[in-house]
Amino acid sequence: MTLAYPTTLAKRKSSSYLRRLDWTLVGSALALSIIGALLVYSATRGKMADAGLDPSSFLKKHILNLVVGLVLGVVVSRSDYRMLRAYTPILYGISVLGLVLVLVPHIGHTINGAKAWFLLPGGFSFQPSEFAKIAIILGMSMILSEKRDAESEPRDIDVIYALGVAGLPVGLIMLEPDLGTVLVIACAVFAIVAVSGARARWLIGILLGGIVVSFAAFHFGILKQYQVDRFTAFADPTADTHSIAFNTTQARIAIGSGGLFGQGLFHGAQTQGHFVPENQTDFVYSVAGEELGFVGSAVIVLLLAVILWRAIFIAVRASDLFGRLVAAGIATWLAFQAFENIGMNLGITPVTGVPLPFVSYGGSSMFANWIAIGLLVNVHMRAQE
Repeated sequence: MTLAYPTTLAKRKSSSYLRRLDWTLVGSALALSIIGALLVYSATRGKMADAGLDPSSFLKKHILNLVVGLVLGVVVSRSDYRMLRAYTPILYGISVLGLVLVLVPHIGHTINGAKAWFLLPGGFSFQPSEFAKIAIILGMSMILSEKRDAESEPRDIDVIYALGVAGLPVGLIMLEPDLGTVLVIACAVFAIVAVSGARARWLIGILLGGIVVSFAAFHFGILKQYQVDRFTAFADPTADTHSIAFNTTQARIAIGSGGLFGQGLFHGAQTQGHFVPENQTDFVYSVAGEELGFVGSAVIVLLLAVILWRAIFIAVRASDLFGRLVAAGIATWLAFQAFENIGMNLGITPVTGVPLPFVSYGGSSMFANWIAIGLLVNVHMRAQE
């Protein structure tokens, strides 16, 4: 009898967890990840075979990344997010340390022009800026949710502290340089400040500050030449279709040739002909457009929309301001990153090198995305208590 009681209690807790889980949110993210695995496999199997390597190498790594991401999401979802407030400074410090170390010669590694990676055994890599998104969201939410009695808005000094929490990692990420991640973080920062109830002057100041920083980045040469070329290609797609505009030109050709239902998975001419560079990461949406067509691409957008709907719903229903700010920051992060990635595939936004959430190949991105889902589930469950 004494042994049966703990077992029964554990079963009840597990049953309660599964019952309160936001299955719509989790199911949509899982469906996107599975679609991503198929698209990554289609984009890489031919190239790997031509090189005499395992054609399913990227697929295996993608699935492993997904499994690890799911485990991280479950762990985060089962730990009361309100307890994270106590550990947020530690998580933030570790995140900043990672951003510093990745800039150190012979430690960080440069990929596609950005010194933003740690190389790991087995062909894996780690990008600390992906986890900086989470650290910034948690750090700002912690500060801006600490309102005093009878206060309806955060004090100006709290807003300054919160912007400082975001400013340090953003500055380090700019040194890599990784403009895409900075833009994603900037949008999340704006949303968190707005939802916190801060005065309108702070929102105006953030927008003006962003414009000033953008001009300064161009004027003082903070951006690399390849990043400037990306904006040039966006402003004039016909500038040089054989160099700076090659990626976007080939991506649009692939998407345009897909028609309504696509050429069939693993049968896209552009994809299988290796005409679209980086089509397992930044340009994975072009694989969907060509091989799954408009219908398949629309399913991806629909699943992303469901995730954003649930994130906003969770933010509105959160039991406290801290949870509301965390959910709002995550919703904005995923929304802008998805818009930017799909937009650069379609040629309506500049190429900034951000992955498509849950779909693109990449362990760091997958881990961060599922940690975000875990946080959303956590806020959702606590609101039901």
